[in-house]
Amino acid sequence: FNKRTNDKKKSMRSVLGPALALVGAVGRTSTALSFTSKISTTPSSSRYILQARQVSYSAYSATRLMSTTGTDSSFKRKKGVAAPSELADFVSSAGPYLVVVDARNPDFTVEPGDGESSKKAPLAQSTDDTGYRPNSYNLIYDRMTDSMDLSKLPDSVTTNKQTPIITHCGGGGRGQKAKDFLIANGFENVMNGGGPEDPECWTEFGER
Repeated sequence: FNKRTNDKKKSMRSVLGPALALVGAVGRTSTALSFTSKISTTPSSSRYILQARQVSYSAYSATRLMSTTGTDSSFKRKKGVAAPSELADFVSSAGPYLVVVDARNPDFTVEPGDGESSKKAPLAQSTDDTGYRPNSYNLIYDRMTDSMDLSKLPDSVTTNKQTPIITHCGGGGRGQKAKDFLIANGFENVMNGGGPEDPECWTEFGER
């Protein structure tokens, strides 16, 4: 009897081992844990196989979700960045009056991270309204002076402090600083959109 039990346990380990390893790679989901908790009480090897299939499916579903969203559990939205739903409402409400302020620096020796994010989305063209992102202006946020050159904005924006503005950089750090700077200069309708490193947010306004 003991030999038969040991054989079943060995068979169970050979079936469940790879599946549990896969589950471990995606954070050991609660579904996987609920199946493994039954190992000591399930009497037949056929049920072990069913458990392995269910655990494997749970792990597959988790990895599939990460691949389709383009993010994983380690991604954290930066402080101050608006939620995608908030950005969607803001863009819809602003309509053709929306202005996007790209705070990234075209000198990638100064801001190497901007070089990386520009591979996902080019910097705004501040004067060419027929080019890429026609509503966007590249106002570099200068870390040394904690400021931006607002003279690059058209008069229609600088004279209307209610202009709906979305700021961004690569992921939202300087986007928040740019937002704070604009508010300090009298603008009242500003939202931090993060940047191309935050794909869910970027989808809502990135082509503006």
